[in-house]
Amino acid sequence: MLGDPGAVRVTGDRTAAIHRAAEDLVDRPWDDERPVREAYTWSNLTSGNGARALWLLLLPFMIVNMAHWMRPAAPGHGRSHRWYDVLIRLTALSLTVLLVAGACVVTMDLLAWQCFAAPLCAERSTWFRFLAESGGWWSHPGRRLALTSVLPVLLVGLLWWLSRRTWSAYESAYPPVRLRADGGGDAQLGLPGFWYGRGVVGRLRAAHTAAGLLTIVTVLLSGSLVRDLSPGGTRPLLVAGLVMAAAGAVLAAVVIRIVLRAGRTEIDRDVRPLPRYVTALPVACLVLLVLCLAHSMPVRTGFESSGAHPASWGFPILTAVQLVLSVGLAAVAVRLHHAAPRTDRGVLGGLGGPAAALLGCALGGVLTGGVAARFAGWLDPHSTLGGPGVLAGPPVLHSWQAATLPTLLCVVAVLALVVTVRTRLEGRRLTDGILGHYPDEHSRPHEVRTTHLASAVARARITDRAPGMFGTVVVSSLLLGAGAALGAGLTGATPALAVEEWPGPVAGFAALSQAVGSWTMGIGVVVLVAMGRRAYRDPAARRTVGILWDVGTFWPRAAHPFAPPCYAERAVPDLSWRMGTWVDLTGGRIVISGHSQGSVLAAAAVWQLDAPTRSRVALLTHGSPLHRLYGRWFPRYFGPTALRSLRDDLRCWRNLWRETDPIGGPVRVTGDDPPVDRGALLDPRHYGRNLLSPLPAPLLGHGDYADDPAYRRERARLHALLLGGPGAPGTDPGSASGTGPGETPGVPPSRRAAVDGDATVVPEPPGGREGGNR
Repeated sequence: MLGDPGAVRVTGDRTAAIHRAAEDLVDRPWDDERPVREAYTWSNLTSGNGARALWLLLLPFMIVNMAHWMRPAAPGHGRSHRWYDVLIRLTALSLTVLLVAGACVVTMDLLAWQCFAAPLCAERSTWFRFLAESGGWWSHPGRRLALTSVLPVLLVGLLWWLSRRTWSAYESAYPPVRLRADGGGDAQLGLPGFWYGRGVVGRLRAAHTAAGLLTIVTVLLSGSLVRDLSPGGTRPLLVAGLVMAAAGAVLAAVVIRIVLRAGRTEIDRDVRPLPRYVTALPVACLVLLVLCLAHSMPVRTGFESSGAHPASWGFPILTAVQLVLSVGLAAVAVRLHHAAPRTDRGVLGGLGGPAAALLGCALGGVLTGGVAARFAGWLDPHSTLGGPGVLAGPPVLHSWQAATLPTLLCVVAVLALVVTVRTRLEGRRLTDGILGHYPDEHSRPHEVRTTHLASAVARARITDRAPGMFGTVVVSSLLLGAGAALGAGLTGATPALAVEEWPGPVAGFAALSQAVGSWTMGIGVVVLVAMGRRAYRDPAARRTVGILWDVGTFWPRAAHPFAPPCYAERAVPDLSWRMGTWVDLTGGRIVISGHSQGSVLAAAAVWQLDAPTRSRVALLTHGSPLHRLYGRWFPRYFGPTALRSLRDDLRCWRNLWRETDPIGGPVRVTGDDPPVDRGALLDPRHYGRNLLSPLPAPLLGHGDYADDPAYRRERARLHALLLGGPGAPGTDPGSASGTGPGETPGVPPSRRAAVDGDATVVPEPPGGREGGNR
């Protein structure tokens, strides 16, 4: 980005730092063509070490956390917003329970309860054969369950450790260098405590850790109580089990209470210490788990494991709860959507957040079901998911979910076909106007070239159709998921067995869908693991994974504490501190340039600045998704009203975009002179061969904005506006705030800052414009 392989780190650490080119270590006067620059890099926050590849397994958590921020932009309506928060947090809690329950299915149900009760299966598992030895100490079902509960407990511990470790590294950044006098203004991202979420993450982490442990407790107790409640059960063990079940219910009520009350405090940094009962809750659940392990150890006469584990009934109930929460969330979102100004209404009629939450739940179900399917296939190669074999297999609900996948994939295929046809038709329609974009060229029309350029514009517009496609997939998933939960609850059998007496075509379709869906779920998990393994070993692949997190982990962990950490809680304070302290030190001026996701970081950092500092800052965005993606999907935080407030806060802002860019676009802040949006840049810059471009000019799309001459012109123009030069409306923005610390009156330094993709370029102050600030 700096064009210098010998770039020097001037501040920061190995995780995120600011660099300068070696030749720019000494300040010099501003140069419109080559100003002194700095580069702020944050790529290690999203794709640093190989362990980040494991974050792929947290994808459902990330999606449901993102749904928290996709709420409609309704002013006021505090009660509805609180209901939205509560329903999202409960949905996130259900995902944690689902993940831990999936781990329990693999080890405690399939392995301990089913496999070691079937001699044919136990003989194949040579590593665990000692658990199946007749008359052996570990052959008792309760002891097998206790031993195999180690893996789910380790999983909960790992999630707790990751959340706590990243909690200290990300959510503990310093507040802005100088707080805004207006408390954030009209923008939510300008609130002083927006990028400091340690409090809510700490409370939710305790609740989710406790919920995971209580899930394991439920599996242990349900296995033992089946025998204790039956005739011939041991009364003392029954009483102890019922007491522990009651204690678990009380602790579960405490978990729900914490989740219901764990709201964010954004007016100021949330530095409140965690209540003692919150910090003690995971410990209490761990103690209860140890007591349940001891309760499982005594030998119960006549206690044998057969069929599926008794706790498998919980999966249909959990799915039904998630569906009810999604419907309730949708009702609240529609209410907020209708209360929002028409200009700030987001995609899907305000249902973007509920749709994302439902997608996270569906993805969680597919991942847990896929892992269970492949593990069951490994234990019993002759069985399919829920089909005939030595084992009863995973919970019946997984079979129904698997059977819905082929239908869902057909819906996706039809959507892809429709989009392809529409894109081709639109490309043909656009061919007639391509040559008109180059009035100064006298090139002869070239059919292949024209078609190529028109198709690029048409493909870039697919992004604008994404909400409709996403909505169709989510509605299909909702209907299929509801049908799967209903079918599993009513029949208690797999789809193939439930309709085996139906007409031949129906029974055949059910069996085929179940088998294909089972393999699809398993293949999906294998692909995900392979991607994670490759990313762990290959830095280039790890950066590809990091691009996904650039978008998904921009938002703080407000709903799910086990989601991948929010890098913006480190990056935004870094940028605001750098700009604020530099202005305080020099009294200079800054042009911060942001590309793609970097433009979102740049806008968030500017929102955090106080008025005197903002008066010395200009913003140049290019390839920016501020309106096209963020404004439509996150209208409360990046909608037209929020972007309008950014324009009111920041007098000097210019946005560059191309029609061939599938990500960036205009920010659509209108009514200003000069306007924020520049007309679409030509892409390619030349249609045919000429003196300036003897070879065909490349199609740039989303990249290389800084190489366009228009970029350098707009950068110089913004610098002139900051100085109150030609074309700048009003007076010098610095005159209202006087002379800052370290400033030489009449000789203000300036610098340029750029944010490019996963790095922010923030150039250091040049020594001042010759002739001073006139």
